[in-house]
Amino acid sequence: MGSETLHAVKVCKHLLKSVKKHIGQEDYKRHFTDFIKEEFQKNDKLSDPSSVQNKLKLARDYTFLLNSIHHQKELLFSYNIAVDRTEEMKRILGKSAASVGLQLPEVYQS
Repeated sequence: MGSETLHAVKVCKHLLKSVKKHIGQEDYKRHFTDFIKEEFQKNDKLSDPSSVQNKLKLARDYTFLLNSIHHQKELLFSYNIAVDRTEEMKRILGKSAASVGLQLPEVYQS
């Protein structure tokens, strides 16, 4: 295996991992992973290196996009001020206090 082939395999694995994590693994979503595998198998047989490099760059960019969208979504949920987060904060404070062997004062407990 050449270094270019190993690089393509690495890009493919990262893309498949992101798709499985952020899109899902259910049977009705299997067409995403099937398409990716099919495209990478086609690219393996192409002789034009610039075309292969362009498709690898596209795959890396799409992987980055999936991961970034997921991260932004988590941030938006964590910054949502319309949701009452007092219970979540009590739980986090309780875990923090317990990790050093302390208990929360009565003010913070329900």
